[in-house]
Amino acid sequence: MKRFEAKVWLSTPTMHGDELKYMTEAFQTNWMSTIGENIDEAERLTCEKVGCKYSVALCSGTAALHLCVKLAGIKPGDRVFCSDMTFGATVNPVVYEGGIPVFIDTEPDTWNMDPKALEKAFALYPEVKVVVLAHLYGTPAKMDEILEVCRRHHAVLIEDAAEALGATYKGVQAGMFGDYRAISFNGNKIITGSSGGMLLTDDEQAANKARKWSTQSRENAPWYQHEELGYNYRMSNVIAGVVRGQYPYLEEHIAQKRAIYQRYQEGFRDLPVTMNPYDAQNSQPNFWLSCLLIDRAAMCRQARGEREALYVSEPGKSCPTQILETLAQYNAEGRPIWKPMHMQPIYRMHGFVTAQGDGRASTNAYIAGCGADVGMDIFARGLCLPSDNKMTVEEQNQVIEIVKSCFA
Repeated sequence: MKRFEAKVWLSTPTMHGDELKYMTEAFQTNWMSTIGENIDEAERLTCEKVGCKYSVALCSGTAALHLCVKLAGIKPGDRVFCSDMTFGATVNPVVYEGGIPVFIDTEPDTWNMDPKALEKAFALYPEVKVVVLAHLYGTPAKMDEILEVCRRHHAVLIEDAAEALGATYKGVQAGMFGDYRAISFNGNKIITGSSGGMLLTDDEQAANKARKWSTQSRENAPWYQHEELGYNYRMSNVIAGVVRGQYPYLEEHIAQKRAIYQRYQEGFRDLPVTMNPYDAQNSQPNFWLSCLLIDRAAMCRQARGEREALYVSEPGKSCPTQILETLAQYNAEGRPIWKPMHMQPIYRMHGFVTAQGDGRASTNAYIAGCGADVGMDIFARGLCLPSDNKMTVEEQNQVIEIVKSCFA
């Protein structure tokens, strides 16, 4: 097999032309700052697509999550239940407000927060009143069960739908389940603004608060009057032009990502691997990233430190490190699964709750395959495959052959 001449990427922006038209309009009319028609339209299109009453255009999905945390009323010292297997941006805003994350293990059916572990967490920490849940890789969590647990314990749900725009659970769009919700338009998302995010809510008062906070909490006065802490979080009218131009292509992008997932699924049918799972009866992911999980019996020996990884090649077996290094040799980009938050040095001493036993788990119990720590096991055996929707069928077929070669 030849090395790819042009790099095959994990996931990159896909532009169509309308984005430039709206950006140019912002330039020509001199609406370059944080107000303008593009912002109004991006917010309207988001409400129209997701089904929420209000959306607030912000500079990033992280900014949206931060304001969700403020709206939820998290105060210094408050424990907050958080998805464990996610990107740090899901969790960090809790710490911005002085909250203490307690991590909830993953379930194997969707790779999202385990409702059983969440129930056990409330038994261990009955004072907790906020849950932060992320939909991993565009696959909705088990929302009926999560919402039932939250209702019984009178907990506010913050929904991180950054990766899941356009995905649905029982016909309802991701971003419609939490009390406060966030989506992202980062450069690698299903649609992009190059950056940017949205806070979503059905509460007009909450939307107005978020809008005020995002513009440095300026009061309605003829001078700069400030009575509470604010942030420079508003989306620019230029970025909003990109988002506005991307929205008509959301369903097209999802269809392309679904086709990539299905080609991988078919191409790997004879390998000892499975694709990232979803509940086909109740949900439709947006298939943002296609991921692979190696069967335990087909794992060669692999060791990971904090920043480096090693493996020992074995006939008929492989591991994420070998596959990722081999893809890189052919000029293709893969990525490890999100390293669970409870394994991160910054959060390693925080609480971590599993569905096994009494729910308590040691954050230092690095025992692969023990079954008590689902997220750690998925991290050990999983990887994200090249999922760029501009990847050709021929390029994807070669990626499939490269992965197969690792098991030769």
